[in-house]
Amino acid sequence: QVQLVESGGGLVQTGGSLRLACEASGRTFTIYAMGWFRQAPGKEREFVAAIRWSDTVTYYADSVKGRATISSDYAKNTVYLQMNSLKPEDTAVYYCALRSTMYGSIHNAAEYAFWGQGTQVTVSS
Repeated sequence: QVQLVESGGGLVQTGGSLRLACEASGRTFTIYAMGWFRQAPGKEREFVAAIRWSDTVTYYADSVKGRATISSDYAKNTVYLQMNSLKPEDTAVYYCALRSTMYGSIHNAAEYAFWGQGTQVTVSS
């Protein structure tokens, strides 16, 4: 079994910053990539960012490009998402996800087998 635990969410004013963290734990698992997705009420879950574990190649959604930085700590099995210049439209539950397969799109949520319970990010106007 693999467990993902997110932390760092909260209430922030427009223009503020947050640093989300997600730690993966389990007896045995292989990480190909870890990513962040978000879901606002009434909307579909959308890709935010991902990082390939072996070489730390990163991917970002256009909506957060320039404002978000994803990073990893290999030894701690932890992925981080630094979000700056937050906007009300960033308000959502942010989910950490892990994939162990290399095939398929890095943006496709269906390719990620393990998910955290989510952490709420609320950006006030």
